[in-house]
Amino acid sequence: MTSAPEILFEVGGGVGIVRLNRPQALNALSLTLIVAFDAQLAAWAGDPAIHAVAVRGAGERAYCAGGDIRGIWEGGRTPEGSADGPASELFRREYMLIRRIKVFPKPYVALIGGVGLCVHGSHRIATERSLMALPETRIGLFPDVGSSKFLPRLPGALGPYLGLTGARLKAADALYAGLADHYVETARLPELEAALAAADWSSGPALEIVGATIRAFESPPGAAALAGHRAAIDRCFGRDTIEAIVAALEVEDSAWATETLNTLRACSPTSLKVTIEQLRRGAALDFDEAMIVEYRLSQAFLARHDFHEGIRAMVIDKDNAPRWDPPELMGVTRSLVEAHFAPLGARDLSFD
Repeated sequence: MTSAPEILFEVGGGVGIVRLNRPQALNALSLTLIVAFDAQLAAWAGDPAIHAVAVRGAGERAYCAGGDIRGIWEGGRTPEGSADGPASELFRREYMLIRRIKVFPKPYVALIGGVGLCVHGSHRIATERSLMALPETRIGLFPDVGSSKFLPRLPGALGPYLGLTGARLKAADALYAGLADHYVETARLPELEAALAAADWSSGPALEIVGATIRAFESPPGAAALAGHRAAIDRCFGRDTIEAIVAALEVEDSAWATETLNTLRACSPTSLKVTIEQLRRGAALDFDEAMIVEYRLSQAFLARHDFHEGIRAMVIDKDNAPRWDPPELMGVTRSLVEAHFAPLGARDLSFD
């Protein structure tokens, strides 16, 4: 029996429609899916009959869980300095797709769920089912998919907070943080898609037509829980080092601070220190530079222990007991952090 395609494309009324079709894997991005998506976006970018693109996922549980980390784990650890393997190629092609979304010349309408496929689009829609997070430090990785660019530019210290802790944001929080633009109830999404397909694209600029169409279906998202912790987030996460952040949380007298401390203590110490440095550097980078740096980081983590151990503990064995190396912040030296950012020479990411 032939298996269902991992991604589906159709066109309706001048709108290119993308359906991620791996609901059993929370629509995680396999290499096959990524390559097909990138090629279709490239084709639609140059097609005058396509005025906008709308993206969503199959199934009820998730829009997109991000990269297929189970597939990466099954591929095994990459020897440091080795030639590109399947996992390296997945990161390379994923980052090229994300850049394609970032520079896409037409409205790109995304339902919030997978950060990389949503946050760089022109119109980012959240629903009552939305859940956004960057949980990479919990599996021994770093916040990627362009996080080096957008996290340092979020209000206050929200960027370091979200990137270091992997805090999960529902719709109101995503809008509060600036990671979503609109709130539309799930039940109204079919109507919204039909309205986009029925749009008169000759009536004005496509961006304005799409924005006005979405606004007609919006409703209030409710209160953002994140707002209640904003002052404490800015106090504690507006620091230059992870050690200073931990020290600030230790004197913060609240249940939120205790929970946040416990979260950080469960994360990879290497991931935490690399992420702090990543966001510091990212504040001065343009988008392409940020993606090149993130590819270097991805290759460094592929060649080291913590990423594979984190996937084992959180996804494969699910014992939630990763054995990090080094196991403590004090063991993560400056030279180890710097090594993650080393140029890759001919293996560096390029967009030529």
